[in-house]
Amino acid sequence: MTPGFRYLSQQDVISLGGTRAQAAVDDVCDVVTLMRQQQAQMPAETHVDLGSSRGKAYALPACVGGRFNAAGVKWTAHRPDAQDGLPQAMALTLINRADDGLPLGLVESRALTATRTAAVSAIALRLAAPRPVQRILLLGAGVQAVAHLDMLRELFPALQQVSWWDRSAAALPVSAKNLPWPLVRVTDLEEAITQQADAVITCTSAAAPLLGTEAILPGRLVIQVGYHEVTFEAISRATRVVVDLWGDFCETSAKSLFQMYRAGLFPPQRVDADLSNLLIDGWRPAADDSVYFSSFGLNVFDIALASRVLQQAAECGTGTLLPLFTESLSLGH
Repeated sequence: MTPGFRYLSQQDVISLGGTRAQAAVDDVCDVVTLMRQQQAQMPAETHVDLGSSRGKAYALPACVGGRFNAAGVKWTAHRPDAQDGLPQAMALTLINRADDGLPLGLVESRALTATRTAAVSAIALRLAAPRPVQRILLLGAGVQAVAHLDMLRELFPALQQVSWWDRSAAALPVSAKNLPWPLVRVTDLEEAITQQADAVITCTSAAAPLLGTEAILPGRLVIQVGYHEVTFEAISRATRVVVDLWGDFCETSAKSLFQMYRAGLFPPQRVDADLSNLLIDGWRPAADDSVYFSSFGLNVFDIALASRVLQQAAECGTGTLLPLFTESLSLGH
């Protein structure tokens, strides 16, 4: 049988359940276990410039075994000064079988990236929060914020309230009518930070920090999803620091925590836990801890999610199937 190569558009991904939060959480949990068992690899990323120093295309390779059996690379282009109405960041993920290297498909990955990031936040809300989470403050109005609202709707229907802030006057990113809890727009961030919230989730593109020491309170979890949203002083005030993973990316990432590390102000030994400690070792904070969670975004999760939806697409016949080789080449002629 001649092997085929499948392309999945964003709509294909959505129709296959690629943006379902619980499925993504299950994927992340399985990958963390496979990483502990040394059945996953995540080499360092590399990049090329696009047009100017503000535009870059990143290649993020990874390999994961188990039910995923996938080796692949996520190729993300951060397009400089894009004025064409298309997304500024575009991502595609190429997947091969890990056991024999057979190319399987190419997946449009913008929605998958947001979904796996929100899945990691879900795990943090469940396992790294000092106290049961009832009230959340969400910052941002872009793709990541919408994915987090979708995740909260699916996995945390019993919340008392979600407050939402964005620096622009944009409309709510989703219809509040479809949510199981009140979604309250707040306009004064300083005031919102001082109000009762068990967790604060930052999903912005802010180039300068939005949160200072006033955001770090006993019993509160702060999850940083964006690049540089939290001051060094705020991170220092947290009694517990948790990461998805501490890796070589600490030497180059623009995330607040890694900038702080490179400035000589944060020793890696101060990290209290990562995802494997939460999921496998049972690490938990005390009820009066103030927890800062830095979500870097691990490309091995992208590979796993893309592999899963490609497997589902093959079973359902979804996507665009292209011949990979001519019949003569596949037979070795």
